[in-house]
Amino acid sequence: MKLAIVTPVLTRLPRAHATWEDEADIAEVARIAVTADRLGFHHLTCSEHVAIPTDVATVRGATYWDPLSVFGYLAAVTERIRFTTFVLVLGYHHPLELVKRYGTLDRVSGGRLILGVGVGSLQEEFELIGAEFSGRGERGDDAVRALKASFGRAEPEYHGTHYDYSGFVVDPVSVQADVPIWIGGRTARSLRRAVEVGDGWAPFGLTPGEMADLIDRARATEAWERRSTPIELALQTGALDPAGDPDATREQLATFAAMDTTVLEARFRHHSLEHYLEQLHALRELVPA
Repeated sequence: MKLAIVTPVLTRLPRAHATWEDEADIAEVARIAVTADRLGFHHLTCSEHVAIPTDVATVRGATYWDPLSVFGYLAAVTERIRFTTFVLVLGYHHPLELVKRYGTLDRVSGGRLILGVGVGSLQEEFELIGAEFSGRGERGDDAVRALKASFGRAEPEYHGTHYDYSGFVVDPVSVQADVPIWIGGRTARSLRRAVEVGDGWAPFGLTPGEMADLIDRARATEAWERRSTPIELALQTGALDPAGDPDATREQLATFAAMDTTVLEARFRHHSLEHYLEQLHALRELVPA
């Protein structure tokens, strides 16, 4: 089970972030990234939202750093840790936009991109940028297929239900010919989408029991049996305290290991940058690289 982190500072959810994050900037994020890189953590995350309606911000939060800018910066100060968009909203982009922009990120980072994507749920944001909200699920499925046909190819070609293109050059191309595409969400449909067209499932806002139930049901489907490669299960923890309560942390780790988690995305209880870094070290001691 590989270890990863849900990066603090970059997304601030109401009543779910530490007060020190309010004044933190990219320098603090870089220290976290460099430390996690040195300790052998698998990846860190950054979410995408263009603009949050004022009344929705009290629930979803208002702070969402842009992943492309952030990851470009962090790629220059790290060596191994991977960068996972958690998540990009497929309906906000043409597939070739993502292939060009994030393919370039994959190149400048030396092949360290994981593209986490979702179909989105904030209708006001869709309407703000002129994206179509209805039918976003089917369009998202076709977008994932288009992405898989296009990453790593200078002259991508795809003919699908919603996207159709050929005769264009996209250069530079990603280092990875098959950029991993993980599906985010919190529903059975998101897991089914991951099984059918993605490489991994990265849920959020679910308890371990809820995730285990969805995974057990998905394992009983024909789509799961038809997969030629195992699916990555990138599952998020609640607030861990490995430095202050290692026994409780071990219990949570055992719970996720029993679910065949392949990548554990850790959240921590922390009250300062130094405390967060201490938690990184403590978790790595519990799960040696």
